[in-house]
Amino acid sequence: MQVTATLVQNKPYYSFGIITFICLLIASACGELSNENKRKVNKALSDSLTSSTQTIGLTLNLIEDGIKKVQIDGKSAQTYSTDKKNETRISGPVSILVYDSTQAITTWADADSAIYYSETSKFKLFGNVAVRTHSKKFLYSEYLYWNQNNNRISNPRFVTIITPSDSIAGTGFTGTTDLSSYTIKNPTGQITLQ
Repeated sequence: MQVTATLVQNKPYYSFGIITFICLLIASACGELSNENKRKVNKALSDSLTSSTQTIGLTLNLIEDGIKKVQIDGKSAQTYSTDKKNETRISGPVSILVYDSTQAITTWADADSAIYYSETSKFKLFGNVAVRTHSKKFLYSEYLYWNQNNNRISNPRFVTIITPSDSIAGTGFTGTTDLSSYTIKNPTGQITLQ
């Protein structure tokens, strides 16, 4: 397609002629893309489709079947979304409350920061991690991994657990979020047998 335009400057509508000329040039330059070029354009666009949001004063409630399971509070949060992952980085202090089916709080957790992976319902807590339960059990660490799907927490690094009857420290911790059941691969500490 060939485009020709004539610009006559003596007429009062010359700006309309310039706009029409530019539009026709653009339209003629745009042709059909080959399938290979379309694929390349789509791949480039899908690789670059990242969205992010920032929230100040975060309170996030995770609800399942109409029942609140978890409440997360933080100073701020940045959510990054792509077609492959969705994560929320929460700056602290971070406070997490875990609820049971009767809406009673079973576990409290605090940390300096956290990452929440919404597609897998998993958390990573970092810095000054402290977990406490109704049964007066406490866990202290610098890192904690939490799989909300099965209510399991773990840490390959050093942890300290304090209960009303004993205190244990070690590495290789795995347990439930309420600390009712746990194992430590390399324990040290004091245990009171009754």
